[in-house]
Amino acid sequence: MKAPALASLLLCPALVLAQQEVDRAQNNSPSPGNPQLERVSVTRQQTDADLRRREPVAKQLYGREELDKYGDTQLSDVLKRLPGINVSGGQLRMRGLGGAYTQILVNGEPAPPGFSLDNLNPQQVERVEVTKAPTADQSAQAIAGTLNIILKDAPRVVQKDLRPGLAYANEKPVINGGFTYGDRAVGGLGFVIPVSLYQWHFRNELDGERLTNANPTMPGQLRQHVGNEGHDLAFGRGFNVSPRLNWKMGDDETLTLQGFFVDNRFHNEGANTVARLPDSDPLYTPRTIDETTRNRGTFSAERLNLQYNNRFSEDRRIELRAGVGSGGADFNFDFEGRNGATPVSRTTTGKNRNHNATLSGKYSQYAGEAHTLTTGAELERKVRDENRTTIENGQPLLPGIEGQPFDATITRSAVFAQDEWEINKQWSAYFGLRHEQIKTDSRGSADAVGSSDFSSMSRVTTPVLHLNFKPDPNGKGSGRDLVRASLTRSYKAPDVQQLINRPSINTTDPLTQGNTPTTPDRIGNPALQPELATGLDIAYESYLPAGGLVSVSLFHRRITNLIRTDQPRLMTVPWAPTQRWVITQINLSKATTEGLELEVKGRAGELFPGLFEPTTALSLRASLNLYRSRVGDIPGPDNRLEGQQPWQFNFGADYRLKSLPVNMGFSAQIAPRFDVRQSDLQSQQTLASRSLDAFAAMQLGKQDSVRVSVNGLFQPRQGTRLSFTKLDDFSLNERQPVAWWAVNWEHKF
Repeated sequence: MKAPALASLLLCPALVLAQQEVDRAQNNSPSPGNPQLERVSVTRQQTDADLRRREPVAKQLYGREELDKYGDTQLSDVLKRLPGINVSGGQLRMRGLGGAYTQILVNGEPAPPGFSLDNLNPQQVERVEVTKAPTADQSAQAIAGTLNIILKDAPRVVQKDLRPGLAYANEKPVINGGFTYGDRAVGGLGFVIPVSLYQWHFRNELDGERLTNANPTMPGQLRQHVGNEGHDLAFGRGFNVSPRLNWKMGDDETLTLQGFFVDNRFHNEGANTVARLPDSDPLYTPRTIDETTRNRGTFSAERLNLQYNNRFSEDRRIELRAGVGSGGADFNFDFEGRNGATPVSRTTTGKNRNHNATLSGKYSQYAGEAHTLTTGAELERKVRDENRTTIENGQPLLPGIEGQPFDATITRSAVFAQDEWEINKQWSAYFGLRHEQIKTDSRGSADAVGSSDFSSMSRVTTPVLHLNFKPDPNGKGSGRDLVRASLTRSYKAPDVQQLINRPSINTTDPLTQGNTPTTPDRIGNPALQPELATGLDIAYESYLPAGGLVSVSLFHRRITNLIRTDQPRLMTVPWAPTQRWVITQINLSKATTEGLELEVKGRAGELFPGLFEPTTALSLRASLNLYRSRVGDIPGPDNRLEGQQPWQFNFGADYRLKSLPVNMGFSAQIAPRFDVRQSDLQSQQTLASRSLDAFAAMQLGKQDSVRVSVNGLFQPRQGTRLSFTKLDDFSLNERQPVAWWAVNWEHKF
């Protein structure tokens, strides 16, 4: 009976604050005749659900309770447990859509180039905000939604804590640690210095299978059917530090200096054995049989932001921001292939540097008692310098291109205006209009082989409308319900790698021998236009008296100028002596996606009063997300948007023992196997995924606690299978992920 009840729960990450709030209320119940005391208590101990309800637009907020629960050292592990979010390889996906469909901000500004959620420790973060529909004061490059990472703020009272930890996946254990020191000094100064150190070390077992020229049709073609087995060992170390200084210059005037620094050192080593399968052509010998790989490099990002806030009067305020940043990465990748038809020794080295500067400001003013008007502008300039070289068997892979530097300059400017309108006690509205312009200029080699010179300009105007309706404006008991609706415009601009006209060679087939439609080279398209999306969102949110939440939402997006990979085309190219199959990306006509998102969280006694006592220290949560999409210019079935799974189900529970100071809980994520028709010729199947995380935490005293956790239990093999509708050719790659065990100790000074 309990299992179906749990399966019926829908949405939102683990939030035991509801449990804690009820316990406090039972131990310190105010008298009915003292409503003022009750109001003060609620204000002092706001939950994430309280803050969410007060937002003028649909937004999910997650604070320290969610960030600390499992003792994670990577923010990506926290995010994957949240409703409607999944993370793969450090890439965030919302509503099943990743890449540039989902916008990542750090303190309201675009994340540094190359930034990965695996590079940020949750201890550096104050809270995360998830917005599914765009607003005028942030970039509208958020067709799927926006994740805003708010870095740690200066505390109101002194904070000093130490968090050493030990983790293990396989091969060998690694250490991690964090230290936070924050205080309010004299003269209105406050500061916080959070420092995090971390390591990783794990090994994945890999295998695959590839069939090429399954039915040869041209002279010289050989049926090639191979399998491969191997492993990949990844290890490295890094650190984060995000110091912040607040200066309260007056009652209504503040100045904030925020730093953000990331540095990583990574290594990957792999080995792979290729086996010719019996049904291959007798004359075929794999190009290489025994293969080894080694990749090592660094990544760093530095950013410094200055923010000035001033409230001139009760109805006027201004916010000014300026920031500078830099960063970059370098790598050295070695490939050695032996004992096949052609020995291969290939080394690829690369280095890139990024520099950026930002300026922004906004001015807000009350207009009467019902309107808050805000207008603002933003300017950002990014410069990227890159150099990459591939040497194969002692010779440049692409003579005339290898080693040639190129640079890209991206200038983004925007102006916006918005009006937050309290229509009456039941209705409120948010109107906004934003115009954004992105100009990209690239300079580099302009020879006959491949030019990196191009210029691209995109201009997008995005109107937004958000409406909120409170069925019971008094907001008491079950009357705290809220209905939200949004009609918005958003977009996705092509990035530099999609635009640049340099070829990327598929090294499966040598340049001297030609390739196949299943192993094409790739080249950019400077003529790409941004994707545009019109969106409709409708949500019903019911906020339960004890802090629980039930939410049901629907969304629809109509996308035009969809960017998708074109069919392979056989071309005479300047970088090879024979014709080569080449793919590029083009703008298709349109696509649509819609979905249903269900979310439930709260105390078991509040959600199921017939099954649990009100005092039961058990919190439950679950979410179910259903997605559907269709691409107009690609035939079905399965002509869905790239990588969007048909559904995702998350569920979990937290329990606090009465006899011991121990909290424990678990969180599970499940997604099915699904197919995506990528073009008329090609389809990709993504294998099913599931994962279980669990933790147990014990308070050892007023200052010390210990936490044991595991991430990624019971994961099946993950991977993709690429197939071709008019061919029997295919390519299958799989890996076996491993669980990550950790123990963390926290000491508060």
